[in-house]
Amino acid sequence: MAEVLLFHHALGLTPGVVAFADELRAAGHTVHTPDLFDGNTFSDIKEGMTYAEEHGFPEAYIDRGAAAAEELPSGLVYAGFSLGELVAQKTAQSRSGARGAVLFYSFVPATFFGPWPKGVPAQIHMHESDPIVVEEGDLEAAREVANSTDGVDLFLYPGDTHLFAESGHADSDEQATKLAKERMLEFLAR
Repeated sequence: MAEVLLFHHALGLTPGVVAFADELRAAGHTVHTPDLFDGNTFSDIKEGMTYAEEHGFPEAYIDRGAAAAEELPSGLVYAGFSLGELVAQKTAQSRSGARGAVLFYSFVPATFFGPWPKGVPAQIHMHESDPIVVEEGDLEAAREVANSTDGVDLFLYPGDTHLFAESGHADSDEQATKLAKERMLEFLAR
């Protein structure tokens, strides 16, 4: 079974993120969910991003995530939702021994953190018409790395919401979430 370090999104470590992690645990995986917002949660992405920016985003947020990774052994799968994707992607690209990455709702060009590491498989999950990933260039960056890198797969789901796998949130998409979880569990089983 895999050991996963899962980073939350701009809403914080919400019950939806915890529930997602619990489903992975129920499948036999070890999942770590550091709270990079010190217990603060938000109902709105804009509020969460304001909090993150007031507390040194992106540098401080990435540094806190990297510190959480350093407390754990190498050989992890790094996963992240939206804002947490940034930390998971950077850690997967820069920390020795990464076994893989599963990235939800966003993707920055791999060149931000250097080339995608050879032999580190990844999955990227997005709603195909999510205005955030389309307008901010995340979808284009994800397509580029998936088309040019063996072992990196981009999965697009019909829809236009951002936090589609966040249970209990207005963006939640049950069908896309079910398929994304199935794909992630298959990935972790390998």
